[in-house]
Amino acid sequence: DHLFMSVYWIATATHGLHVLIGVIVISYAMFWTAKGRYGPKNFMFVENTGLYWHIVDVIWIFLFPLLYLVK
Repeated sequence: DHLFMSVYWIATATHGLHVLIGVIVISYAMFWTAKGRYGPKNFMFVENTGLYWHIVDVIWIFLFPLLYLVK
C-alpha cells in the first residue's frame, strides 16, 4: 500500500510539474504571438509548444486509468 501511494504521488506531482511548465510555455508563446514575433515563416516554437502539450496529455491518458482507477 505504501509503494502504491508513493508511485501515485510521484506520478501526480511529476505530471503537475509538466502541466505547469506547459502553461508557462504556452503563455510565453501567446504573448510573443500577439506581439507578431511568430508568423507563417517562423512558427516552430509554437508548433513544438503544441506538441509538448499534447504529449503531456497523452501520458495523462495512460496515467489516469493506471493509477486512479486501479485502486
